[in-house]
Amino acid sequence: GNAPPGVDPEAFSWFQAVDADRSGYISVKELKQALVNSNWSTFNDETCLLMINMFDKTRSGRIDVYGFSALLRFIQQWKNLFQQYDRDQSGSISFSELQQGGRGAETPTWPSPSCPATAVWLCWVFVSSPGCIQLDRFIQICMQLQSTTDAFREKDTGLVGNVRLSYEDFLTMVVTRMM
Repeated sequence: GNAPPGVDPEAFSWFQAVDADRSGYISVKELKQALVNSNWSTFNDETCLLMINMFDKTRSGRIDVYGFSALLRFIQQWKNLFQQYDRDQSGSISFSELQQGGRGAETPTWPSPSCPATAVWLCWVFVSSPGCIQLDRFIQICMQLQSTTDAFREKDTGLVGNVRLSYEDFLTMVVTRMM
């Protein structure tokens, strides 16, 4: 059939191919089978779950064709940013590429990687293989940073760049954003 109104025909075609059980929805398992990194590894479970949850308007653990179409646009945006950091076009971001920063890349969701603490933390916590970050982990990092940044901004009502929190408030803020 034809793509529904507001859904890119290519996204609709891919949705039909990914919807293996023909339920009209994409599950985490189906999404994981459809997405691959440049080294042909499938996206990790956590990234797929985060993305499904982001576009699941019914909280059913799956997305319809509209959610899938929006998800593909979302992935493409992050892939474009990923490619800016991947200076050698290897399909992964090395520690040195992360430190150098993306070519013209500066987004509110991605702190400046020239900050050594940020670069070290990102590399050590989210490496998918020694010394590099694949696209799925990059998306996961960006989503978690965005969520944490949003939580911080809710507390930083004066937009001054710092807040005063109790440890319990901090944990509550972080944990509720990661689920």
